[in-house]
Amino acid sequence: MHAQQLNTIAEPEVEQMPRLNKPPLLSGTNVAAKRSELKRYFLQNWALYESLFDLINDDSAFYLRPEPLRHPLIFYFGHTAVFYVNKLMLGNFIGERVDKHIESTCAVGVDEMSWDDLSPDNYQWPTVSAVRDYRHKVKAMVSRFIDDMPLTLPITQDSPAWIILMGCEHEGIHIETSSVIMRMLDTQYLSDNGQWPACSDVEFVKPKNQQNLLVNVSPQDIRLGKPSSNNTYGWDNEYGISDISVGAFKASQTLVSNQEFLQFIDAGGYQTPELWTDEGKAWLKYTQATMPRFWLLNAGVYYQRNLIQEIPLPASWPVEVNYLEAKAFCNWKTKSSQGFVRLPTEAEWQVLRDTLKSDLPYWDTAPGNINLEHFASSCPVDLYLQGDFFDVIGNVWQWTESPIDGFDGFAVHPLYDDFSTPTFDGQHNLIKGGSWISTGNEATRDSRYAFRRHFFQHAGFRYVESNKEDIPITEVNPYESQVDISRMLHHQYGVNSGNKGHDIQQVLYHCQTLLSSATCNNTKALDIGCGTGRLSFELSHIFKQVDGIDFTARHIQHALQLKNRGQLRYALPNEGELQQFVEVGLQDVNLNGCYDNLHFFQGDGHNLKAHFDDYDLIVAHRVLDVLYDPQLFINQMLGRLKQGGILLLCSAYQWSEALTPKQKWLGGFKANGENQTSETHLKHLLAVHSELLTESEVISDVQLDSRSSQRQRNHLTLWKKH
Repeated sequence: MHAQQLNTIAEPEVEQMPRLNKPPLLSGTNVAAKRSELKRYFLQNWALYESLFDLINDDSAFYLRPEPLRHPLIFYFGHTAVFYVNKLMLGNFIGERVDKHIESTCAVGVDEMSWDDLSPDNYQWPTVSAVRDYRHKVKAMVSRFIDDMPLTLPITQDSPAWIILMGCEHEGIHIETSSVIMRMLDTQYLSDNGQWPACSDVEFVKPKNQQNLLVNVSPQDIRLGKPSSNNTYGWDNEYGISDISVGAFKASQTLVSNQEFLQFIDAGGYQTPELWTDEGKAWLKYTQATMPRFWLLNAGVYYQRNLIQEIPLPASWPVEVNYLEAKAFCNWKTKSSQGFVRLPTEAEWQVLRDTLKSDLPYWDTAPGNINLEHFASSCPVDLYLQGDFFDVIGNVWQWTESPIDGFDGFAVHPLYDDFSTPTFDGQHNLIKGGSWISTGNEATRDSRYAFRRHFFQHAGFRYVESNKEDIPITEVNPYESQVDISRMLHHQYGVNSGNKGHDIQQVLYHCQTLLSSATCNNTKALDIGCGTGRLSFELSHIFKQVDGIDFTARHIQHALQLKNRGQLRYALPNEGELQQFVEVGLQDVNLNGCYDNLHFFQGDGHNLKAHFDDYDLIVAHRVLDVLYDPQLFINQMLGRLKQGGILLLCSAYQWSEALTPKQKWLGGFKANGENQTSETHLKHLLAVHSELLTESEVISDVQLDSRSSQRQRNHLTLWKKH
């Protein structure tokens, strides 16, 4: 084994290697010293980034796309400088741009593309010299800004210093992602500048198979989430709380090495479809992959591509793969194991991480191959022992089974509202632990980064074994982005939804009045056309059983999400392409309590199943004018009421032939030369089998964006069945 005492590990002595100071703490008592610390951190990140791009020896390489799912490197060369300008502009900390063309072209990345989404490149990229000149100007501008900006301690999220830290950590992310793209360039485009020395501990000859031991991990309760009291910069998805009970499991003592993964290849793993997920099969068919992305096979000999050179495959270094490959390996491993082999969850990885008591920026020396403190490459998987395991942090990132999601209490930062939310879609899995090039926030205990499962980073994996084949993860709660549904969610659960003047609260008031006057029993109610369910929740407080039914499955999914998980998320149109990301919990809208008496179903009010029957109250709020046959619907509802039951109808009668054939409209046309209104015809239809108790007007005001809304005057009628 290569395990050594950490203080005896020999490191290459290269004085030019750009070492980073530890990231600044948010606290302090000396403003001048903190300002100097911030500037030093900014300049060191800046120099490290330029040192990486200095490896490119041919300007034409800046415009190649070795990874077609990402922009060429010229974009990333300019992007981190553009980020500072855009965020300082957005926060009204500066008033002028540096270069509008570069700031437009190098603003938005494509790191969220699907593996088969190969859109053409229509960008007019700037020249390399223009970007170098731009970076020089931005560096000078930000340096002056740091010198002159108002600064109080501790640094808070509304401080201009927070934006400086945001820019530094953002640059750290792109140091890593850009280095991945450089590994995909032909080596002819890169030259060693002496500042990125790889590990020299390499076993080129295939060693004897060594067993990757499984270590028992005891069950325990943990809390995920970066405390708000933490003294370092954090991204929005790190904050909040998630309390999890982690069951017992076994974890591999080391990361999976190239040698261990080679067994999977030799066993035909890439040619065995049943080992792969459906997503993995599609990716495999598209790419025709037969080995990891950074491996090469030449004359029967495997090689590995590192940052600037190809070397014979280092058998003891960690394999670098995407999630799909790691998952297929685990499925293969399961066949020869006593238990179920899979990737760890975020919580299980955190259990391992919590055995390490040190964290950046508090350690004296990194306890693993991380923060560029040891090597500019991977190293043997049995070099850095951290408690019972090797490489809990460092060497390569570790894929997990957990799709990224926000913790309870998650809130976006207003100046970077799309950092995390686009990844809350169930398609981005968390990577944990950091790699050799992970610096700053990436190297901290609470960092949370996620990528699509087909993407490549400096990422590998360790595996765990459990007795059960189920994976203990929670389904992701994505942000609803469909505009009409987001508007409905905001109308039903937004900040004004509890006001007495809100149309749902007005309808609820009429229902409560019926009960208080003993006009209606409180046994069973139906909210037909319930949308995303707000009125159903309210009714369940006053009825023993409430059924909420809607024709649109997406509406019902949100209602069930709120009932089962107590949380909703949606992206509300704000202005143009801008969106406001909203997260609502039951407690936020005073819907605390148990909802065992509330049930949601998808269904068509014209043709409900027989057991939806015998109701004391049926409410159809803003439903009639979106039905394909409102008269049939009314007859159906009357048939499902108890004798003496109440039907509440509330509609603006805004008929549309796109929804309701004109011959089915209740009114809004001439009949026998006379005007026929919906109100008149409705009363005529219902008077045959019911008695009109009362009628009134209910105003609904639906917010469309930050400055406009749609207002309707709804006609409310209450009918008692004979």
